[in-house]
Amino acid sequence: MTKTNLKNSSRYIAVTILEKIEKNHSFSNLLLSEAVNNHQLSDKDRGLLTELVYGVIQNKLLLDYQLEPFIKQPKKVENWVKQLLRLSLYQMTQLDKVPTHASVNEAVRIAKARGHKGISGFVNGVLRSIDRQGVRSPEDITDPVTYLSIKHSYPKWIIELLIEEVGKEETEKIAQSLSKRAKVSLRVNTTMKAMDDVIEQLGQEGFKVRKSEIAKDGLICENGLPVQSDLFEKGIITVQDESSMLVAEAMQIDGSDRILDACAAPGGKTTHMATYLNESEGAIVAVDLHENKLGKIHENAERLGVSGLIETKVLDARKSTEVFASQTFDKILVDAPCSGLGLMRRKPDIRYQKSIEDVFSLQKVQLDILNNVAPLLKKGGRLLYSTCTITLKENNEVIESFLRDNTDFKVEPVYTHKGVVQLSKEGYVNLYPHYFDTDGFFIASLIKQ
Repeated sequence: MTKTNLKNSSRYIAVTILEKIEKNHSFSNLLLSEAVNNHQLSDKDRGLLTELVYGVIQNKLLLDYQLEPFIKQPKKVENWVKQLLRLSLYQMTQLDKVPTHASVNEAVRIAKARGHKGISGFVNGVLRSIDRQGVRSPEDITDPVTYLSIKHSYPKWIIELLIEEVGKEETEKIAQSLSKRAKVSLRVNTTMKAMDDVIEQLGQEGFKVRKSEIAKDGLICENGLPVQSDLFEKGIITVQDESSMLVAEAMQIDGSDRILDACAAPGGKTTHMATYLNESEGAIVAVDLHENKLGKIHENAERLGVSGLIETKVLDARKSTEVFASQTFDKILVDAPCSGLGLMRRKPDIRYQKSIEDVFSLQKVQLDILNNVAPLLKKGGRLLYSTCTITLKENNEVIESFLRDNTDFKVEPVYTHKGVVQLSKEGYVNLYPHYFDTDGFFIASLIKQ
């Protein structure tokens, strides 16, 4: 393999991506998309690249634990060399289809291309030693927090918080579940084409799909991503997680409703809600703090054929009362900014980029938004609060705090069309990822009295 070909190989590109993620706190999904656009990779190589990047991130703490006995001076190891060792070890221990000798040889070639003879010798020595001796098991760790942290590669603060909130057994189930690959789920606009007709057409196009267990408008695609289908181009289907689809259901929208979407970008829930509205009567005002993100809402709304129902506005939702009059809206959605820990299947790097301090600071932002939009809701109107995180601190505790200060609101049980999602004793949706293999999600529904 020539040096040019090597630089266009999945393993070489993976090392570069992993280096950028750790150095710049870049998001893996964006860097992967960029790499696929910049390199002419076959479907097989593209699949391997994705597997390597996500696999190393999802197992980083375990890989470091296993590498540690073989590296005498870890602080002297350059970042890219560390990524190369992690990537090689991941292949050796967790990818059955990649022979060990191939992983080692490729690692040595990359080390020679990026570094010098000393580095390639070091990489070769470490990996050959691992091949001879094997790696240590986290099962030897006696402290339960450290054990779960290393075994599933989550920072200790996440494990400690989850154990405090849901117990050790549920914490391990959550950790295992969020290490799985995310499903491809599609939302069908059934006002444009019947669900069964969409399933039939996708089947004819070679896609194996089944109906979502929890979301009325959801499909699970088990082979590929049908974005080249004319169903996607015409706005009949769009990509959205099943958990997120439950929001529009829970809003129980009337065709003539005037709705405020207080934290709208990128617009998945906005456009879903719009499909329930009558064009001549209903409307959604979609606001977001960042003007550049509103462009994504326009783009989605145009493709999905609902742009006439959505008005966008650059606005910090915490200043909503400065812009809108009291009791303007029939329904309000606060899909609040959050830690995003429910998305760790899709964005595994989130776990290393957040802290417990972020959770507490987000609590304040979430509560400020709720308090500021509350006066804009008509009496008898519905305020829906949702997040894509799994911490009670950003979910249940925020609602409880809001209700203490806003006695004119009461909780109502969250409505879901299929009714298979079990509600908490308060009537909330605390959707942990291992329940239905979805993103982790939370929904609370409040009525203004």
